[in-house]
This record gives sequence, C-alpha cells and structure tokens, in this order.
Amino acid sequence: MNSLWKKRFFIFSALLVTGIIIGLGLSINFDTQTPSLAEKSPIPLDTRNELDRISTALSQVAAAVSPSVVNISTSKKVQTLPLNELYDHPLFRKFFGEPPGSDQEGMQTSMLGSGVIVSSNGHILTNNHVIEGAEEIVITLNDEREFEAELVGADPRSELALVKIDAENLSPLVMNENYELKVGELVIAVGIQFGLSNTVTMGIISALGRSDIGIVDYENFIQTDAAINPGNSGGALVNSGGELIGINTAIFSTSGGNMGVGFAIPVKMAKPVMESLLEHGKVIRGWLGVNIQPITPELAEYFNLTGTSGALISEVMPEGPAAQAGLQQGDIVLEFAGTTINEANTLKDKVAQTSPGSTATIKVIRDDNTKEVEVTIEEYPEIQQQ
Repeated sequence: MNSLWKKRFFIFSALLVTGIIIGLGLSINFDTQTPSLAEKSPIPLDTRNELDRISTALSQVAAAVSPSVVNISTSKKVQTLPLNELYDHPLFRKFFGEPPGSDQEGMQTSMLGSGVIVSSNGHILTNNHVIEGAEEIVITLNDEREFEAELVGADPRSELALVKIDAENLSPLVMNENYELKVGELVIAVGIQFGLSNTVTMGIISALGRSDIGIVDYENFIQTDAAINPGNSGGALVNSGGELIGINTAIFSTSGGNMGVGFAIPVKMAKPVMESLLEHGKVIRGWLGVNIQPITPELAEYFNLTGTSGALISEVMPEGPAAQAGLQQGDIVLEFAGTTINEANTLKDKVAQTSPGSTATIKVIRDDNTKEVEVTIEEYPEIQQQ
C-alpha cells in the first residue's frame, strides 16, 4: 500500500507541476501577445486625448446653445374652395378638373424656420422671410413649450426680423458683435433641418464679407460649410465659446439641400438692426442719394487709377444729400467719414450706419484731382437708392 501510494503521489505531483508550468506559459503568452486597446489604436494616445477634449467641448457648446434656438411656425389666411361629394369625386376631377365654387378664407399653417432667443424678456431674432406675411406666429421652445409671438419689426433689406413672446426661464445667447471672426475657425449651426428640430451641425468659417450674392440689399455674409438646410433659416451660428456670431440665412444649392456653401448674417450687422427695430419698429438708415458701382480693372484704367479700391458714383439723385453737397456722377469715393473705401459695399454699409442729420466728410477723385466734400446724411427713404 505504501509503495502504491507513493507512486500515485509522485504522478499527481508531476501532473500538478506540469499544469502550473503550462498555465504560467499560457498566461505569459496572453500577456505578451495581446496588446491593450490603446496599443491597438493607430492614433497616438496624446492625439486621442486631445481629440476627446475637443469632442467633449463641442458637445458642451451644443448642449448650452440648443435651449436658445426655437422653432417657428406661422399661419396666414388663404383662399379655399368649398367641395361637396360630387365635386370631390375622382371621375369629376378627371373630366372637369378642379371644381368651381365661391372663395372662402382658411388658415394655412407651415413649419418655416428657426429663431434665436436674444433677451430674457422673450425677444427672438430670425429671418424676415420666415415670418413674412404671417398673421399668427407660434414659437416652440426646446423644452416643447409653445407661445404665440408678436412681431416687433421686420427689415427686408437685411433679411432680419424680431418677434417677442411672453415667457419665463429663457436662455438668451450672448451676442458678441466685437468678436473677431477668422476664416478657418470652427463654428456650430443650430436649428431646424427639414422639420427636424434641434439639429446641430459643425463646420468652419469658409469666407467673410460675402456680398453681391443678390439675396438682400445689405449683404456682408459669413460663409460656412456647416450644414445649413431648409428650416435652418433664422437659426444660430455660434463660435467655440457658444457665443452668437451669425443668423443662418441662405444656402447656395442646385439640389435644394446642403452643398457646403451656407450664408449667415454676422452679429455685427444684426445687432444694430435689432436695436433699431426695438426702438423704432423699423430700421433707420442713413442715405446719401447716389447709385454706386465697384471699380473694375477697366474702370481703373479709364480713370487713371492705380488700383480697384473705391466706389464709382454712377448716378446722383436730384435734390438728394449728395447733389446738395456737390458730388457728381463719375466721382470716385476713396474715403467716407475717415473710413477707407476698399469696395462699393463698404461705402453702402458705412452710409447706412450713419445717423440721419449728421455730417460726414467724403474724399473723392474728380478729373484726376483729390478733393473733400462735406455732406449731411438724410434718412433712407422708401426708394431703392443708397
């Protein structure tokens, strides 16, 4: 019995030691051959951490901004035709077309666009075309509360409008008109897209000072590749600090959807419009009483100019401020009130921002000579002139 017991003991011990060695070997192989998740990634850990920080920051900006962006729907009266069962029958429509009948008024409701809360008092900035012609304006907040809004004022020339709701616990965005926009910086667009509320997209500022696009009279757009689609009109374009830098307004598209070219009205332009609407119910602009055009290379050669800076006065309105000051057709405007006029739209904007009744010094080139003219700016009348 002792001999048999010893043999069994030695066999058991040998198997146990062998198992431990094999187990250690497997453990060593597993530990040395299976890399960690960080080691598997082709992106260096430092880079991944930096990207994670950027992603977290953008997510925080989107979360902070979304409560400040609203949905806007409007209703307006339309003419409708009464139908009875005969008129509504498919065979009648097939052979006789649309049925006759006396006009009746009905209300048509549309989900049109977005808006941005800009004051704790309930003021909401949006695009003019979002509320144009509306008899009822309904605002839906991010928390799904609904309010009927009143129109404070609209300005088709800048494509902006201001409405107001009577609500509490609102989250207005900060309007930083002094923020220095930079081409290439990250921006976030928030608004409705194709009826999908609280849609957030990201991109960069592609260009600044876009004008002569033909959308409105006063254009100084921010161009962005952040996706802007139907319904985004009136929504927010914000910087990485969550500050409002633009009101999304239009897209360039051959398909009706985003193609990477969107336009927003900069806050630097939108805030004075909003303040004028608040104070006067309309926008009061300065008026010079001229038509102007840019200096092309051909015009520069004709007028013996060294470059294409400036604005050519192509027409002077009779009895207007420019005519009374002695400005003439063919004058090249180089400066207005101390501001160098690099292009025609600069003059247009500067005149518009000048208070009616104030005096401005204009430097012009006439017959190869430079001269200064004092002009008293008047209020922009209801005519299509600068």
